[in-house]
Amino acid sequence: MAVRSELKFAFSMPQTFPSVVEPETIRSVLTRAEALGCFDSAWVSESVLTPAVNLEPLTLLTYAAACTHTLKLGTAVMLPALRKPVHLAKALATLDQLSNGRLILGFGLGGRTDIYPAFGLTPGTRLARFTEGLELMKSLWTQPKTTFEGRFWQVKDLAMEPKPVQQPHPPIWFGATAPSALKRTAEIGSGYIGAAAQPTAAFAETMRTLRPMLAAAHKGPDQFTVMKRVFIVLDRDKETAHRRMVEFGQRSGQTNLDQVAVWGAPEDCLEGLQQVVDAGASVLAIATLFDHAEQ
Repeated sequence: MAVRSELKFAFSMPQTFPSVVEPETIRSVLTRAEALGCFDSAWVSESVLTPAVNLEPLTLLTYAAACTHTLKLGTAVMLPALRKPVHLAKALATLDQLSNGRLILGFGLGGRTDIYPAFGLTPGTRLARFTEGLELMKSLWTQPKTTFEGRFWQVKDLAMEPKPVQQPHPPIWFGATAPSALKRTAEIGSGYIGAAAQPTAAFAETMRTLRPMLAAAHKGPDQFTVMKRVFIVLDRDKETAHRRMVEFGQRSGQTNLDQVAVWGAPEDCLEGLQQVVDAGASVLAIATLFDHAEQ
């Protein structure tokens, strides 16, 4: 695999379990990955209303911050439109403090709109809440006192402390596919996150759309990071890798893993990862599905 010097590797920390949550598995994977020294960052996602045994991302990242010292810690992605921005800003600033400035904020709208009534919200306002909430959080992180008159939230001459360690605030990356969302990503983001469920060919097409937008925003590789999350199933026997992947997909309801994952023997996985890099990724975020430490 021809690895470019600027290429970085990341991984998704254990977050979903077959039945019983295993904190020691999370700790052991994090500490081993950090000891190996080849991983730059560890990531979580957000899925609140799901039958899967899936942990809440900010609580998990706080646990991860206590288990590690150097790994950057990120959300890929969090859905801020489902949360109150004042509370979220406080939680994220606290997490950046506890991790000594290792937090990366990956935000997105998500693909499901049916869950919004469970949060007392209507999906029709989610983009407006998303953009307004982000503006309010930035003000709370950067201003001694905030006065904010928005459609959904109003703040008058109030302070939030402590500020994040990283100033003006932790880097904000976006997960998106729609052209309007990609344009917003290029204009106000410092990174892009390709979903693990996105096939490599679709990711390559997204990058063809995003690149001219980044050029228009005068953002080069030094100002903007492209990360692609990649489901991976590795076994020296290719048929065994495929069988285990299919079995996992049947249990989890992910029936298209053979179309979106990188799987097979080491040489097969290297070839698949090279294709992701060639499509434009500068960070490869490996998302193992099972046997996390071994994978």
